[in-house]
Amino acid sequence: MKLTVWTYEGPPHVGAMRVATAMKGLHYVLHAPQGDTYADLLFTMIERRGHRPPVSYTTFEGRDLGEDTAGLFKKTCQDAYDRFKPQALIVGASCTAELIQDDPGGLAETMDIPVPVIALELPSYQRKENFGTDETFYQLVKALAGPVEKTPHITANLIGPLALGFRHRDDLEEVKGLLYEMGIGINVVAPFDATPADLTRLGAAHINILMYPEHAETAARHMERVLGIPYTKTVPIGVGATHDFVAEVARICGVEPKKDISRLRQPWWSKSVDSTYLTGKRVFVFGDATHVMTAARIARDEMGFEVVGLGCYNREFARAVRQLAKDFGLEALITDDYLEVEKAIEDASPEMILGTQMERHIGKRLGIPCAVISAPVHVQDFPARYSPQMGWEGANVIFDTWIHPLVMGLEEHLLSMFREDFEFHDEAGASHHGGHSPKPAEGGQPPAAAQPRRDISETEKHEQAATLTGTDVMVWLADAEKELKKIPFFVRGKARRNTEKFAAERGVTEISVDTLYEAKAHYAR
Repeated sequence: MKLTVWTYEGPPHVGAMRVATAMKGLHYVLHAPQGDTYADLLFTMIERRGHRPPVSYTTFEGRDLGEDTAGLFKKTCQDAYDRFKPQALIVGASCTAELIQDDPGGLAETMDIPVPVIALELPSYQRKENFGTDETFYQLVKALAGPVEKTPHITANLIGPLALGFRHRDDLEEVKGLLYEMGIGINVVAPFDATPADLTRLGAAHINILMYPEHAETAARHMERVLGIPYTKTVPIGVGATHDFVAEVARICGVEPKKDISRLRQPWWSKSVDSTYLTGKRVFVFGDATHVMTAARIARDEMGFEVVGLGCYNREFARAVRQLAKDFGLEALITDDYLEVEKAIEDASPEMILGTQMERHIGKRLGIPCAVISAPVHVQDFPARYSPQMGWEGANVIFDTWIHPLVMGLEEHLLSMFREDFEFHDEAGASHHGGHSPKPAEGGQPPAAAQPRRDISETEKHEQAATLTGTDVMVWLADAEKELKKIPFFVRGKARRNTEKFAAERGVTEISVDTLYEAKAHYAR
């Protein structure tokens, strides 16, 4: 563990909380010191859920360490059962509480609680949040699911969706639709909205649909081995992957691979003339393994982009991502350090980033458009509207999400190119409101209220920095700055960096138009 401003994954007990929060009738008793209860905010503020997570904390303080913290845990456990009457309890320790070695699982076993109590062993200092989700769901399935009679008709379990997932709620509806078209019913969806009683019926299904391997692959393998239920290996994100998914499910279940693609619009655009000006755009892909691997395929095979970098933060899937990167002629970036990701993006100088909330911030700093494709995400990526990633409608949503940042960026570039034009210059205001623009005051100047706010130019910022620090700073002269703005936004950052590097190597501290063009000629060789 290390102190950091941002993190892709929390400790594993947060993963366990994601499973507990997604389910009903399950309660999580967490042995944790005061201060480790911050995770509540993730669900109530970020995901905007209407209820708090079903978690009871011991919340011991420093003064409790010299007393009986084990007794405090047992009291919290009993109080949680008496108050909430859950169908099952899961118990564990946070990363800090793990250090005092109270053994919540062993303590819970000594109590007379009349429901299943499942102990979680989550090594907080070796593993992280996605491991916590996978291990927690596996322990629940292992404890509760057993052999039962199969349903009369072909049914499927949808496993993997949970709380704080990227569009999981809407993905479920898309996958259900794909299965219904083939005459396949739904047996259990878990963990999302499932109860412990529902988990006892998992064995009645004929197939497990593994929607998110990060959260349920261990459970899927366990059910294949113990209950004889095969599971899917294809995640239906993207047009090609959805076709492959339908074919795989049909083969396993022995049914006709029916599919209704009447709602699918993405391929039409990909074949249109309008798409050609985005063909070959360079993209960098980073996030969780499932979304990165599907996004890379979509980017190359369906959008016509060039993937110039890809990687993931969850090391459990490093081998699969490295193999994929090899197929793309790249070296995968496997890291949970956002500074390494930022450096890799800066070096690759892509025209677009497909990433997480962290990459959105990185893109803002580097001036590169970013579309969010993976958790961790911010509140804006839990929309109230229907916005799946999977299935046919998911392909439409992905198309919109990826294309709009590039299209709007091009529009922004055109506006900046014509900034000196009478209609588009900074003091003109919005062109479509021209009839209502304030009239110039006597003397030709607009009224004070209509005076545009004067932004400090990049040159002035550099000059101010040089004055304040008393050190040499690379200064862009006004003419050079003006010329730089004529370069399209998606390569402007690279042009600036190359020019500054060129100037620094020659001991030049003031960049003129000549320096800009000399650098361009140098790097064009």
